Formats: sequence, structure tokens, C-alpha cells
Amino acid sequence: MTMLDRMRRHKGWLKWSLGLVVLAFILLYVPDFLGGGGRYSLQGTDTYGLNDAIATVEGRTITAGEFRRTYLNQLQAYQNAYGGQMNEQLLKQLGIDQRILQQMIDEEVALVEADRLDIDTTDAELDRRIRTMPAFLENGQFIGQQRYRQLLRMQRPPLRPEEFEAELRRSLVIQKLRSALTDWMRVSDAEVDAEFRTRNEKVKLELVVFGADRFRDGLTASDAEVAAYYEKNKEQFRTGPKRKVKYLLIDLQALRGKVTVPPQDARRYYDQNVEQFSTPEQIKASHVLVKAEGKDDAAARKIAEDVLAKAKAGADFAALARQYSEDESNKGTGGDLGFFGRGAMVKEFEDAAFALEPGQISDVVKTQFGYHVIKLAEKKATEARTFDQVRAQIEDQLKWERAQQQAQQIAEEIADDLDSAADLDTVGKARGLTVGESGFFEREEPIAGLGFSPEAGAAAFQSKDGAVSDPIRTPQGIAFVAVTGRQDSQVPALDAVKDKAREALLKDKSVEAARAKAASVAASFKAGDFAAAAKGAGLDVKTTELVARGASLPEVGVSDAVDAAVFALPAGSVTDPVPTGNGIVIARVVERSDVTPQDIAQGRAALREQILTERRNRFFSAYMTKAKQKMRIEINRDVLRQVVA
Repeated sequence: MTMLDRMRRHKGWLKWSLGLVVLAFILLYVPDFLGGGGRYSLQGTDTYGLNDAIATVEGRTITAGEFRRTYLNQLQAYQNAYGGQMNEQLLKQLGIDQRILQQMIDEEVALVEADRLDIDTTDAELDRRIRTMPAFLENGQFIGQQRYRQLLRMQRPPLRPEEFEAELRRSLVIQKLRSALTDWMRVSDAEVDAEFRTRNEKVKLELVVFGADRFRDGLTASDAEVAAYYEKNKEQFRTGPKRKVKYLLIDLQALRGKVTVPPQDARRYYDQNVEQFSTPEQIKASHVLVKAEGKDDAAARKIAEDVLAKAKAGADFAALARQYSEDESNKGTGGDLGFFGRGAMVKEFEDAAFALEPGQISDVVKTQFGYHVIKLAEKKATEARTFDQVRAQIEDQLKWERAQQQAQQIAEEIADDLDSAADLDTVGKARGLTVGESGFFEREEPIAGLGFSPEAGAAAFQSKDGAVSDPIRTPQGIAFVAVTGRQDSQVPALDAVKDKAREALLKDKSVEAARAKAASVAASFKAGDFAAAAKGAGLDVKTTELVARGASLPEVGVSDAVDAAVFALPAGSVTDPVPTGNGIVIARVVERSDVTPQDIAQGRAALREQILTERRNRFFSAYMTKAKQKMRIEINRDVLRQVVA
């Protein structure tokens, strides 16, 4: 994280406050197994209390109160980040409630697995972790029980020691589980060195692309050729498993069309959210930062004072920043911080910067990051759009919000009446809702009538025939789906894919024509002037900057085949014709930027840790996915609905 990013993130908090927030909310395990596995059952209840179960994992309960507290904490975190624009209704529309519940379930899954493996955290380990956390240290020493409790009370919302310690204990258990499962993994020097070269070697290229489309004109494919091609390449046309669903749709667009927004509602929204339609006061400033950490404080201040004296004597401020500043995020641009508003920087910096007029230079300003000298470049006054300017925008937003609310309410009202596919017709007719049936679709394909909805696709492939899903958000609105047909993986008959087979054959023919043309002129590219050879072939030369493996190349995109060919050659060499997905490429290596043994030695430790972390994360994720599939997980849909209502 750059120094500027840290300044903008910390704002006016005490140095340990962020540490507490991060600790309270970050998960110490890899959540890649979200959404998979588990045998879910749904229960129902009319009312809920804070101690009611919103979900259980192998008998371990997640209460409504725990979920609501986490949900509200997340809401507050979003509001802190995005201001008044983020409200609870928008969180629901984004499906944050489902994500939070899934995250809490996965934490319980990890704790169940830790218990099965007899992994626990002792009181001594917990105490030792608290006493060594940077959040609770001052001058390297634990701040003491009184200040420790005081800092917990300062959090928003306040934390009781027993709450904080319970969460910390859970985190430590999950951390120990992860360590127990993955600490055996190692990465050899040879693997690290090879990966370092792969990631850091670069080449500058000249490319000539024999695009297949250029050779398409005049090509034909007879029915006999298509049939022969199909017989030879049948597996190319194999389809995956498919499902067909009946769906009941609460159409958002239809609901929106019926919503009217009274003028007073639009005006009230404007008055309550006027900051959304205003550009607050902003300033543009540059700074020189002299860090105090790790050096004598007086010496750091003296350097800053010397910089200030030179700046006020007329020295070029940007040059001073490039010479003296220790903020690597903007040192190269003369300390330029760009435009920022109030609340973006720590308070001491903000107060000093906003007190300046354009062209003025501040005195030395001390913050938690060190000593700053600030120069103000420009000010922008607050600009507010009038109600009339934004009225249409507000009305449109309110229509969508109210349509979403109505759709959610309708979904809640009808959910318990939908047990089978037949109920979709009955309820849909009674409520005037859209009921339809899709054609067969594969899991990752759009669904006719609902559009592309991964959640609906997953439900269709996980549900029993005729069983109605939970309400699902789709591009068209909220839907309930029930599987009405299944189709196994198969190779369709030629008649069903004849056009597709003809197109594939013509593409193969055009690629072959491109290959023949490239082969006929390849020698001229290697023997003489590369650009002249390209001109003689009627093609243009495309030139890249220095690029690493995996870079997108002009008219080619990402090509492992081209990467393999060019990185195997010295500078000045020309490749043989290289097949790509859309034609043939001949490339000349103009320049190479190779890594040295010294580069590898310097980067080895950091890269080893990165590779090891990636491998451990993948292994832990796969392990937890399998563990989760064996566990009994129950979700109380009605309680969840009421908690976030």
C-alpha cells in the first residue's frame, strides 16, 4: 500500500483503531469455497428472536442476533467508505445479506473441521496474541488492561472484551487449522527462479499477423465436406448437461412502469441527500514527506525545516519533492497529490492544506507518517446541482428502489406457497405474475426469459425435479425456478449443428490458407528486411513495447504459443510461422530484457512467499470445499428474510 493510500484510509483514527477494525472483520482463511457443497434444508417460522437460529452447521448455531450485528457492521463499513449513498436497501439489492450469511457459515465450517481435528487455542495463546498485537503496543510495550478496554469501547460499535476475545479466539483457531493443513508445503529454489524468469523477462516485438479472416473470401464448404468434418470432429460439438425450468418472474421493469413518484417525495429525497448531487470543496496540493519512523525525530524535523526554507526562498517545489520526499507514491511526480476533498487525508494534514491559498506553502506539519511541507496549487469551490437539474434522475432512482421493494415484498408473501412446479402456475395466475418455461440450457448459459443468472443456473443444476428454488435475483427481476427437464451430455445429430459445423470447417480452411501464405514468405522475413518482407506480403508490422509473458499482443491477444516462440529466441531473431486461434503470426524479437542472477537473488524471498501463499490458499480452499460437502447445513429462510426486512 502506498503512503498516499494509507493517509487516505486512516483519516483521523488513532493508530491502533484501524488494527482493531481489520482484526474484527477480516477472515483468516481463504473463502474461495463460498457457495459450494453442503446439503441445505429450509425451515420456517413466523417470528424470530435474537437467539433464534438463522443457520446451523453440524448443530453449531448462527443466531439472528449474530447475523444482524455483522450485517449492521458491514452496512456501517460501506457507509464509512461511500457515504450516504450506501443504505440498507441498496445492500439488499446487491445481495450482501446472502454473502454475509455464506461467509458466516464458512467460518463455522472451518471451526467444525478444527474441532474434528482437535485444534484449539489456549487462554495463554490468546493472551500472548493480544499482548503482541501492534494495535495494543506503545513503544513496544503492551498498553495495559485499562487502556486495552478503553480502546475496545472506542470502536463503533463499542466492543466488550469478552466479545473481542471470543472473535479473536475463533480467528486463531482458523489460523491454526490453516497452518496445520498447509505448513508442510514448500517451494524449491529452482521453482522460484524459473517463475521469476517467467514473470520478469520481457521482449520487444515486431509482429506480422496473417489473420484467418483475410483469407476467408472465396472459400466454400459443400454438404459432403461438412458431413465428413462432423464425423471426424464429433466431440467438438458435444454439449454439456442441460436443464429446463419453469419459472415465476416478478418483473422489475413491469413494476417500475406502474410506480409514480409524487413531486414532494422527489424533493424530500433531494433535501435529505443533497450531498449526493454536490461536488464538495476540493483542493490540489503537493507535499514533501520526511518520515520520522526509524530515525531520530529531531533530525527528521530538521530535514523538513530545511526543505521549507528552500521552498520559501523560491526553489522549485516539484524538484524538492523529487529530491527529498519519502512518499514513493508521488515522489516521481513532484509530490503531486491531485485533487482531494475533506476527509481524504489525516486531520493534521487536511487542516493545514485547506487553510492555504493557491501558491502558499505551509509550515512544517507533523502527522503519524512524519513531517510534511505542503504547497497548495488550486482550489475548487463546492458545486451543487439544483433540484430541477436532477429531478428526473431522482424520480428514476426512486422508481427502481420502490419497484425493488415491491418485488421483495411480493417474493416474501408468495415464497411459502410455492412447493412444486404446479404452484408456479397457480400463484402466478392469482397474482398476475409472469410464468414461463425456458428451453434447455447449460449451466453457464443465459436462461430464456430470465437472462444470464449464475444463481438461477446453479439452482437448476442443484435442485430436485419439481422443487421450487428460493427467490433468485435475475436481470429481469426476482424469480422462482423449478426443474422440469434434464438432458445428459450428448453429441447432437448433424442436422442440429450443421451450420455450426460449416462455420468451423470454413474457419479451419481460412487458417490453413493463412498458414500456406505465411509458409511461402517465411524465408523472406528471416533473410532480409522484416518491414520490407511484410510490405511485400501486403501486411503491416505491429510493434510492441517491452512486454512480459501473458501480455495482450496487437491483433493477436494473449497467446501462449507466441510467448513460447519469442522468449526462446535471442534479440534480432525471427520466429517460424506460429499458429494462433485466429491465424498465423511471424514475430521478430527486437529487444530482450533478461533477468540477472542478482535480480533473482533479490526477488527470490518475496516471490517464494507469494507462490507459497497462492498454493496454500488453493489447497486450503479445495480441502474446505470437500469438508463442507460432508456437513449438514441448514438455513432458516424465514428468519433471514425477517432479519433483513
